[in-house]
Amino acid sequence: MSDQAANGQDQQGGANALPINVLVQYVKDFSFENPNAPQSLLPSEVQPQVGIGVDVGVRAVGEEVFEVMLNLRAEAKAGENTQFLVDLSYGGLFQLVGVPEEHQHAVLFIEGSRLLFPFARSIVADATRDGGYPPLMINPIDFTDLYRRKLAEAQTPQGEQPQQPPF
Repeated sequence: MSDQAANGQDQQGGANALPINVLVQYVKDFSFENPNAPQSLLPSEVQPQVGIGVDVGVRAVGEEVFEVMLNLRAEAKAGENTQFLVDLSYGGLFQLVGVPEEHQHAVLFIEGSRLLFPFARSIVADATRDGGYPPLMINPIDFTDLYRRKLAEAQTPQGEQPQQPPF
């Protein structure tokens, strides 16, 4: 099997091309804070509570090229003491092929995020491990549900249909 066929393209110029292509992935911003080290690294009876926040942004950067930004924030606290803080903005540039305009935002938000997530998860796990803690393995995220909740938040107060989020 040729490389083109393995990538979903045929000999006639991509008739079977995938609708979403990852052009590049990158860390846009990253921060790890360990504010109470070394005391926070000593053995303790108190289990830290970890809060995780997820946000996704999508914007057009060119014709058929879009940036998807996956923002992850994790904070671990033991009582009132912060153990660690992780902030990661992990992005990707995606090219959409043959996706109707009315579906582009949903495809990018859901599928783009789904494609970026394993890499962002790995960065967070490595940072917490390198900071002296067990690696923080973020559970898989249902980006379809997150997208639906974001649309519901965008609804107008009169109960009208949710508006398509702009790029």
